[in-house]
Amino acid sequence: MDTKEILIKIRKIVRSVDIESKKIQKEYGVSIPQVLCLGFLRDAANYQLTQGEIKKLLNLNSSTVSGIINRLETKGLLARLPKTGDKRVVNITLTSAGDNLLNSIPSLLHEQLSNKLEKLDARKLKEVETSLNTLIELLDIEQVEASPLITLDVNLEDIDEETNLRE
Repeated sequence: MDTKEILIKIRKIVRSVDIESKKIQKEYGVSIPQVLCLGFLRDAANYQLTQGEIKKLLNLNSSTVSGIINRLETKGLLARLPKTGDKRVVNITLTSAGDNLLNSIPSLLHEQLSNKLEKLDARKLKEVETSLNTLIELLDIEQVEASPLITLDVNLEDIDEETNLRE
């Protein structure tokens, strides 16, 4: 296989993520990271997490997570509630509208990939990891923050911050 074929395969992956992201945005009015945020809330105890917990789960910076939460709150898909016993802490909670939306969205690419990766034997999984590590090193992008989930919702300010880190 020549380098052109490798680049085409990478482009197919990136394009598939982009197409999925645009489709979900168009059909459901939310971005993939917003869907992921709602999903984390649905899986959480009492359907609640703090903003810091959401930030950690999404592995995104605070300003990006704030934007995600603000947009979802504006749409009525989540709500902010003071924590019982400590009014200084605010819990983010899933609303019934958010839960209904999640139930209507089909399985995302990262979920499909995760299920298939879990079925690989340890040797094959290690091969995939090693190959991806090689690509990351070749692209010199080790320091770029990324969610453990496949998304393309990017805040331009975040790109500027990451670019400045590399310079």
